[in-house]
Amino acid sequence: MQQLAISFLRGRHALVLALAAALSGCAAGPDYQRPAAPAVPGYTATALPQHTAAAPGLLGEAQHWQMGAAVPAQWWRALGAPRLDAWIAQALEASPTLASAQAALRQAQELQSAQAASTRYPQVDVGLGAQRQRQNGSALAPAGGAAPLADVYSASLGVRYRFDLAGGDQQARQAWAARADYRRYQLHAARLALAANLTGAAIARARLADQRAAMQALLQAQDEQLALAHQRLRLGSAGQDELLALQAQAERTRSDLALLRKQVQHSENLLAVLAGQAPGAAAVPDFSLAEFRLPVELPVRVPSELVRRRPDILAAEALLQAATADYGVAAARLYPQIQLSASLGSQALTTGALFSGGSAVWGVLAQLTQPLFNPALPAEKRAALAALDAAAANYQVVVLDALRDVADALGAVEHDAQAQVALAAGDAAAQAALQSVERQYALGAAGYVQLLLARQQAQQNRLALIAAQAQRLADSAALYQAMGGGDAAPETVASRTGP
Repeated sequence: MQQLAISFLRGRHALVLALAAALSGCAAGPDYQRPAAPAVPGYTATALPQHTAAAPGLLGEAQHWQMGAAVPAQWWRALGAPRLDAWIAQALEASPTLASAQAALRQAQELQSAQAASTRYPQVDVGLGAQRQRQNGSALAPAGGAAPLADVYSASLGVRYRFDLAGGDQQARQAWAARADYRRYQLHAARLALAANLTGAAIARARLADQRAAMQALLQAQDEQLALAHQRLRLGSAGQDELLALQAQAERTRSDLALLRKQVQHSENLLAVLAGQAPGAAAVPDFSLAEFRLPVELPVRVPSELVRRRPDILAAEALLQAATADYGVAAARLYPQIQLSASLGSQALTTGALFSGGSAVWGVLAQLTQPLFNPALPAEKRAALAALDAAAANYQVVVLDALRDVADALGAVEHDAQAQVALAAGDAAAQAALQSVERQYALGAAGYVQLLLARQQAQQNRLALIAAQAQRLADSAALYQAMGGGDAAPETVASRTGP
């Protein structure tokens, strides 16, 4: 009988191993294939010019495209503002937004490690137990009396391992790795966005400061003209309508100046918060346009390179990888599962006899399960396929938005350069007209009112030119951001697991 039992166990063990060997080559779900790069050669219907237009004066240099050039990691240094460089370096260290993204990345990495450890290696448990029990109806019980109490002590060591026959565990590990990559790209995108937002806020702060100075000069000229109108009204050489019109103009400028001061304060608060500081807790640099430099060489990645470098596209690709692996996990649940478990332990009535040879107990279990009727499993597989289709469509949306973002940035650099050329010409004409009126006024051929009007016109043109100069800087920063920032792209799941 014992020999028959041993033969049966051996035969069953051989059957389990044969099934494992037969199914080990099965892998549920598709292998991840990296999406093809866009086939378009450029971002616009027409070819880009070799360079933008050049405008005289501050920040008016012609900018050249460098197709296929590498984008520097610290791209904001191309703007030539050391105080901005220091402020961004401080923000990258103290930003709570980056701290949150870093914590989310650590969480994803630890979850990936936990998933890998739980599926690659067997689980080993050790247990110690003590139990007091009474067995009713025991032969040891005296007639008419209660059964005696017995103390039972146990110690055990258990090992469990599940064979990954259909590749579900491997797919689950790839899904968790892709989600960790997603968090890594999110952190990269957060750094890029923080640097871009700080750069934009600093440029806006510089523009507002320069415009405030120009508007204060404009308001001073309008107040002088209004004072002259009061004198002329008393002398009878000006009407009440003229005085009211000049007063309305001055008050409107005064209102615009108050709005500028409000925007300056808002920009200072934004710069402080982006750097991880409370508003007013630290002195925010009072940037001016004169301390910036317009980058004359602008790197432009081709579309096929952009999709391999831009962090939001890489994040969408990581979600696509995770969805592909999740589909494989759902498909693997439809296949047989084999789990082996073994235990070794001892049981005794006393702790002294717990580890004696006669108290040893052991067991080995091989279990094969095959779902026969579980309507939830096919539905879960279909749901995973729908999630995969959604992730693929979302990836296409992100790529198209990125291409549009780059196209808009390139168009802005080109067209805003042309606008600056026109405004610079208008500013030059206004300054020449002012100088002409000043000479006439010195010779007595022009009145003071004419001089004030010429000054107002020059200041109004100066305000528009300052806005155009700042916009050229902002366009350059937007292009660097659209290109995805620095070249250091984290390793992807695709580079580790397949094409």
